[in-house]
Amino acid sequence: MKFKFTIIAATLSLVGCASAPPKEPENLCGIFMEKRDWYDAAAAMRDKWGVPIQVPMAMMYQESSFKHDAVPPRDYLLWIIPWGRVSSAYGYSQAKTPTWDDYVRETGNSWSSRDDFDDALDFMGWFISKSHKINGVSKWDAYAQYLNYHEGWGGYQRQTYRSKRWLMNTAERVKQRASRYGAQLRTCEDDLERGWLWRLFFG
Repeated sequence: MKFKFTIIAATLSLVGCASAPPKEPENLCGIFMEKRDWYDAAAAMRDKWGVPIQVPMAMMYQESSFKHDAVPPRDYLLWIIPWGRVSSAYGYSQAKTPTWDDYVRETGNSWSSRDDFDDALDFMGWFISKSHKINGVSKWDAYAQYLNYHEGWGGYQRQTYRSKRWLMNTAERVKQRASRYGAQLRTCEDDLERGWLWRLFFG
């Protein structure tokens, strides 16, 4: 019985570590050095969708602060009675349920989960790629990509963001963070690219 309890406790501990946000969220090298599997997922997303790693990572920081179970604030009835959430957004990417369902249908990734980092980042790569196809926004343009992400492709076309100064300010912060992330990544990506076998013996 004691042996079983030890295994369960160890498993829960590992799960807790796996879901914890990175300790250095402002430094992309620090994030990937701490969570090596996140870099592998990010590189796979880049190769699959042609999306530079720093753009969705900066967007994810803004959306969830890298919390796997992030949810929007509660809505209130008569300002005092809790009444659900302000939207269906959930997880690392804060993907809304209808958009996530579109992603699953188009990619066939039926086992995906919004609280799984690999799946959430792949979703963001898919969305950024579609923003490029639908609205002609560069995959490297973190500012415009974030506006697409927040307002949707139709909202971006209608320029609904122009009446939301706070949103444009937020998009500017995402742009600046993506630029910093990109500069940071260039200093450590060679080490990250060496792979798990090299890291096992020399990391």
